[in-house]
Amino acid sequence: MQERVKKKLLITASTFPRFRGDTEPRFILDLAKELQKYFDVTVLAPASPDAAPAEELEGITVERYRYFPLRRLETLCYPGAIVPRIREKKARILLVPFLFTGLYIALFRRRKQYDYVHAHWLIPQGIVQSIFQIPYIVTGHGGDVTSLNGGIFRLLKRHAVEKAAAVTVVSRALKDELLALFPEASRERISAKLFVQPMGCDTERFRNTHSCDAEPLPGNSRQAFKASPGSTAAAHMPKPRKTVLFVGRLAEKKGVKYLIEAMQWIDAELLIAGDGPLREALVQETARLNLTDKVRFLGAMSHEELPRVYASADIFAAPSVTARDQDKEGFGLVILEAMASGLPVVASRSGGITDLIRDGWNGLLAEEKDSRDLAVNINRLFTEPELYSKLVENMKDTVQKYSYTQVGKAYAEIIRSSMASRTDR
Repeated sequence: MQERVKKKLLITASTFPRFRGDTEPRFILDLAKELQKYFDVTVLAPASPDAAPAEELEGITVERYRYFPLRRLETLCYPGAIVPRIREKKARILLVPFLFTGLYIALFRRRKQYDYVHAHWLIPQGIVQSIFQIPYIVTGHGGDVTSLNGGIFRLLKRHAVEKAAAVTVVSRALKDELLALFPEASRERISAKLFVQPMGCDTERFRNTHSCDAEPLPGNSRQAFKASPGSTAAAHMPKPRKTVLFVGRLAEKKGVKYLIEAMQWIDAELLIAGDGPLREALVQETARLNLTDKVRFLGAMSHEELPRVYASADIFAAPSVTARDQDKEGFGLVILEAMASGLPVVASRSGGITDLIRDGWNGLLAEEKDSRDLAVNINRLFTEPELYSKLVENMKDTVQKYSYTQVGKAYAEIIRSSMASRTDR
């Protein structure tokens, strides 16, 4: 029997690893690897001075389009995301029209090579894709939905959603935000093709984070913390250093400054794994609060290094907030990684986080920008072992729902269904 030929799927994204061992988020790569089971997948991403023009990355064909004549100035998208890169250096806004043009040219050249496109982020991928006739699905991840919603961008986003065969967002909060961009009369029609479908987590990779395979950072030992006070093992262990962990970009919506403030009332060490435009300001705030002996800035960590970082912590904190431009957490994939690693989570009641965490059942929620509330919840986990164990146990069910096996299957079904509906017209 002849093997069925896979349909050709082009995935477009503006955040993607530039090379093996990169610290850039890899969730698009992980999804592409899972979708490879169902389609012949190619990823199209912006060029970077540090990245090859084309390569095979973990079995996925990756092509990177040029968007500026001087390669060394193609710096709009990495490291981090487009809007924070512009905030960091205002002159980068001049690269935006070049990025749109470069993506348009790249898609025009490939317009007959693929059966379907999965465009990640409404800006710029969804907007540019809407110019072409090839059927596509567009996914909103966070700031692309919640910010830049005035004037021409509002109209362009509407057009991208209208033209799409299907639309996904990674949380219920983003679904509400996206529907609010449309007149009330249009919302029911848009809602019919709008799905809440989060990204996933490599659950197998993080599942054994706290086994002996993942050696903690020097001076940190969650294994020691977990030994019950009356056990024989505890009697022979050095007193453990209780540790709170944050992983993520040091940008406004991550709310790290509130977590640093909370450390004034927490007898533990804070590990901050990540880099970004606010790093220097956060270091200065740490010094101002006389917390330099309790807060460690680890810098950006590669995905290969992250299991060791998770192995060094007792509690994970995600103090996300709504930024001044209304950008907020779309979903919170690092929360999933922490849960898969067996770390109970204290997070803010912000954005899509509430899709993941049910307060008191599989995590604890604090109010946005409330350092004392964060401290109270973190201290509860240090002082209430029964609560700690309950959250860890209940997290297992949550994590299983978001394995990439499940997420990839769900996205494949959305893509196939929307392709079929286009064919039937």
